[in-house]
Amino acid sequence: MTTPIVAHPPETLEGWYALHQIFRFPNGKPDSARLVRLARLAAKARTRLARSHSAKARSRKTNAGGAGWTAFVRLIGSASDLMVIHFRETLDAIGGAEEALSKSELAKSANCTYSFVSVTEAGLYHITAELARAADARGGKVGDAEYTRTLAGRVTAELGSEHIKRRLYPELPPNMPYVCFYPMSKRRDPMQNWYSLTLDERSRLMQSHGVTGRRYAGKIQQVITGAIGIDAWEWGVTLFAQDPLDFKKLVTDMRFDEVSAKYADFGEFFVGKLVGVTELGAPRRG
Repeated sequence: MTTPIVAHPPETLEGWYALHQIFRFPNGKPDSARLVRLARLAAKARTRLARSHSAKARSRKTNAGGAGWTAFVRLIGSASDLMVIHFRETLDAIGGAEEALSKSELAKSANCTYSFVSVTEAGLYHITAELARAADARGGKVGDAEYTRTLAGRVTAELGSEHIKRRLYPELPPNMPYVCFYPMSKRRDPMQNWYSLTLDERSRLMQSHGVTGRRYAGKIQQVITGAIGIDAWEWGVTLFAQDPLDFKKLVTDMRFDEVSAKYADFGEFFVGKLVGVTELGAPRRG
């Protein structure tokens, strides 16, 4: 009889780093005239970010320096007014984007009320569980030479998948102007501890959760970023849609999934619409 494999983390793949910044204007919500000015300020900030990004790329003499993008989102129904989302190839590049934005007229006219640092992530729950079972069946263990060799081959195959590339190096969708962002964590309560579940059970729950999300393919583009060891919340979820009602429908459906109903805690939701969409060149995969 095999023994259950418990408390083992899934292998993950990472791509671009991400920074979500939330700003509030001291004088209250922008009216129509101020919205026009906001768009102009966003355009100026975009130019500053693009110049800074290009200069750093030239100084490093690397073609990867142009990877990533920044978007500006006018928040609706929030105590804050603006969300700026950055994706970059390294944490240092995220720091560069943060610094460049801080010197812009837009940032100087607003207060940053919240920020969230993370990195795009694809969790390999199913593959990890499969390899762990195989290791147990042959009398080996997770992390031994056979496990490591097989995992390397599977990771290479996954990295070549267009689906995984889209998750790790997401493009800003051209026809989905509405944006929703929220942070979340998995519960560690005594009777509802995600991290004490067997690897197989976590794999089953996440597979079911993924089925729910795939029903919204074409309606919503979802970007999952991991933040364990980087920020207070463990993950960030960024959604893009053509119809903001799809945010409500998707999140409602997912709340009824067992993995969310039992094990998910959510932070504040930020919802709004893109303003002066910024792409630092065409978004490129790393």
